[in-house]
Amino acid sequence: MDVLGSTSMFRQTLARIDGDAFAPPLVVCNDEHRFLVAEELRRLEITPSGILLEPLARNTAPAIAVAALHLLAKDTDAVMLVLPSDHVVGDTDAFVHAAQTAAGHAADGQLVTFGVTPTRPEPGYGYIRSGAAMASGAWEVAQFVEKPDTETAKKFLTAGGYFWNAGMFMFGAGAYLEELARHQPDIIPAAREALSAGHADLDFFRIDRTAFERAPAVSVDYAVMEKTGRAVMVPLSTSWSDVGSWASLWELGNHDDRGNVAEGRTLVLDSDDNYIRSEKPLIAALGVRGLAIVATDDTVLVLPVDRAQEVRDIVAELDASGHEETVTHTRVYRPWGHYQNLEGGDGFLVKRIVVNAGAKLSLQYHHKRAEHWIVVAGTARVTNDGETFDLGPNQSTYIPLGAPHRLENPGAEPLHLIEVQSGDYIGEDDIVRLEDTYGRQSRPAGNS
Repeated sequence: MDVLGSTSMFRQTLARIDGDAFAPPLVVCNDEHRFLVAEELRRLEITPSGILLEPLARNTAPAIAVAALHLLAKDTDAVMLVLPSDHVVGDTDAFVHAAQTAAGHAADGQLVTFGVTPTRPEPGYGYIRSGAAMASGAWEVAQFVEKPDTETAKKFLTAGGYFWNAGMFMFGAGAYLEELARHQPDIIPAAREALSAGHADLDFFRIDRTAFERAPAVSVDYAVMEKTGRAVMVPLSTSWSDVGSWASLWELGNHDDRGNVAEGRTLVLDSDDNYIRSEKPLIAALGVRGLAIVATDDTVLVLPVDRAQEVRDIVAELDASGHEETVTHTRVYRPWGHYQNLEGGDGFLVKRIVVNAGAKLSLQYHHKRAEHWIVVAGTARVTNDGETFDLGPNQSTYIPLGAPHRLENPGAEPLHLIEVQSGDYIGEDDIVRLEDTYGRQSRPAGNS
């Protein structure tokens, strides 16, 4: 997501480690994000050392364990710089300097965490209490502190010696696994089996679900960092945010003279200190104060900015009620590009399809739906029931039910088209692949 109005935070993270000081990145991500991740890497012309796909979330300790085992299979001296994909770091040079300092400690077998000097009492962050100073500019770790209440956070700020826990780490892959075996040993056999039973798929490696599910869902902080005697902290001398709430985005945004941050199609009158963001509809706000108002193409969220951390309660309620918005986005990425659901109803679905230059979908057919394709921009090379032809903007074709068909972009620019599906059943599992450029099996996959 380009939540800061420039590029995605994931792409910013990749750019931050693009240099001679760093090895090619190893990315661990959810299976559903695989093509999004691959596209961001492609845009930056970065060839990763691997992309490991998690079949389900088990928190950070198991994810890092799988990455450590993967790296050790190639390099027994591998050192890991563990970075969340969604942090904002103001000064890249300061970040690289901190990483270089940390590398010396990691080479000595220590487990490094990064701390940020707090600028305000923040109950949304964990804290690190520093111990004795070390000659290299690092500090011994005296204590990790869970997210405090506001009054306790104020006391930390007054007392000094407390740092925000940035959630970034550096350690030898072997050192991490040694400490994991000591403090949370049941993760390692699950991680080993998840790798050994996994398999390659295109440019990805699929971690085995059954084995990975046996790993306890626990954070690296709780599993290792809070218990190890080998932890040290390196200060990160730059502005930093983990963008953990809409309040964080309000703080990072461009404020008007009344403290409002407005992104997208918005009209804000006689209002103060709001975060207002629209990805599609116009939002008009009048006489409101301290609200987060966020509209995507299928959902609107309204809550006080100072209660932004409670959005998890909304998600929990939506999950309990079976709302698909918590797990399904209207835009879906594929190896050839992406599609976005625009409108649907009984017996029909309208999509916008974007095919990357030179890419093509699988040769496929459907049992229960027909399709109309209307080209908006670019050139579409269409295979329709044995016939192949090209279509330009404002041209269209009809794909009858059961007809083998394929869509391809022979041009140098993205192909945009509108697809209208109609039939008795419009589910994403009505697909049979006959031939696929990307080596995928014939299985339910939606547009492919």
